[in-house]
Amino acid sequence: MIDCEHSLSMARQAKLLDISRGAVYYRPRPTSDADLATIRRIVELHLEHPFMGARMIRRMLLREGIRVGLRHLSTLMLRLGIKALCPQPGTSERNPQHKVYLHCYF
Repeated sequence: MIDCEHSLSMARQAKLLDISRGAVYYRPRPTSDADLATIRRIVELHLEHPFMGARMIRRMLLREGIRVGLRHLSTLMLRLGIKALCPQPGTSERNPQHKVYLHCYF
């Protein structure tokens, strides 16, 4: 893609490829061992309790002595594709085929 030895400058190559110059020089950092251990525990907790969201998982991690911020935890869950399994909006609406019983209080 981008060739450092090419006669065109790096900036010109980036412009021709329609990517930012910052993306050319960016080197991703490896995931730390602490994050990997936290990720492993998040996945275990999610498999045990799929209904737990970021806040509840954070509380469980704190009880185990793993200190992690809610924002960082949410980012890790987002990268893993983990979401809490809970009723989604509109799932508790009444089915029109169900009979409605009126309550009369005298």
